[in-house]
Amino acid sequence: MERDALYQDVYEKYMNFINPNLAKLMGFGGFGVEMRAEGCYIYDHEGRQFLDCLGGYGTFSFGHRHPRIIDAVKRQLDIMPLSGKAFFGQNAANLAAKLAELTPGDLKVSFFCNSGTEAVEACLKLAKGATGRVKIVSTEGSYHGKTLGALAATGRAKYRKKFEPLMPGVEFVPYGDVEALVNAVDDQTACVILEPIQGEGGIIVPPDGYLRAAREACDKHGALLIFDEVQTGMGRTGYRFGCNHDGVAPDLMSLAKAIGGGVMPLGVAVYTEDVYNKVFGENPLAHTSTFGGNPLACAAGLEALAVLEEEGLAERSRILGERMLAGFRKIQAKFPELLADVRGRGLMIGAEFSMDEVGEVVVATLMKHGVCVAYTLNNPRVLRFEPPLTVSEEQIEKALAAFEDGLLETQSLLALLV
Repeated sequence: MERDALYQDVYEKYMNFINPNLAKLMGFGGFGVEMRAEGCYIYDHEGRQFLDCLGGYGTFSFGHRHPRIIDAVKRQLDIMPLSGKAFFGQNAANLAAKLAELTPGDLKVSFFCNSGTEAVEACLKLAKGATGRVKIVSTEGSYHGKTLGALAATGRAKYRKKFEPLMPGVEFVPYGDVEALVNAVDDQTACVILEPIQGEGGIIVPPDGYLRAAREACDKHGALLIFDEVQTGMGRTGYRFGCNHDGVAPDLMSLAKAIGGGVMPLGVAVYTEDVYNKVFGENPLAHTSTFGGNPLACAAGLEALAVLEEEGLAERSRILGERMLAGFRKIQAKFPELLADVRGRGLMIGAEFSMDEVGEVVVATLMKHGVCVAYTLNNPRVLRFEPPLTVSEEQIEKALAAFEDGLLETQSLLALLV
């Protein structure tokens, strides 16, 4: 099919059968039809090459089509793609054992599912079941997913209001405010759920000691602590898991996105043996998933963990993230009227603009310069930069140069409107 005809065909089907308003936004942003991907690049229907600094919202930590992970999944595909569910699964057993080895503290038991939202749902459900309590403490600006339970704990009214009443008992406190968090936790609290760094909230890095204060408050009142590591896990922040920065371990952890290696959907809730005994002791089928733990996804997860460790990607994320953040700060100094802040940890970086709607313009200009980014869901003023952890120094410099050029173009455009 001819290129323009192909684009129009896909665009019209999005308009008619998927999401018309989203299709209009994507069209305005200059997003074409993705046709293939390799390493740190995506190629569209016109053959244009884009440096992927969005990374599937943190999914492509290993880049696109990492050869080791692709090979592992292909091998499994020739053997048995999905589980018969009546038998033991070797890949699931091996992945659970590896996660017990690599995750912090006393995390030991894994429940496998297909997405971050499902993993969060499992954590919330298990926390309520293990404690017999209903109160959940979450944070303003948080993002935990859009199914009803996860949505109830997501800290932005824009996504919750139309679907209320949601799961009751959730209390929101300002993220990063130790006093507010500690005061909210009491003897009725089932759990506290936190992102070690808020992703969709705008790449918000909490003060050192914040996660430890949450741990201490939970221990004092017999509540459970959940870390949502869907975006911060798997080396993204310069640590194997985001909570490693503070040396704090949760009672439950949600993982997804990058753990599937950028090849398979995979979500995991990892929790302590004590949580398991209190929930599954009387009923081993208290929480299940038909496709969770399937051989293909677990093969991808096992190889992803091996690549993470053997290629030193967490350390690579830390080093290259420092370089990228320093570059953004130099650019900020040149555009203080446009760029209010840059922040992050590892290769999880946010650039915050000083006014609304600038982010949308900069996204469009970056697309013209061959760099793919997006703003965060809960704070449209913040552009997120989450390239693969395999990104090169040269590619980082390309992204920085494109960002600076985009700001120049945006500055010129705003000057015409004054």
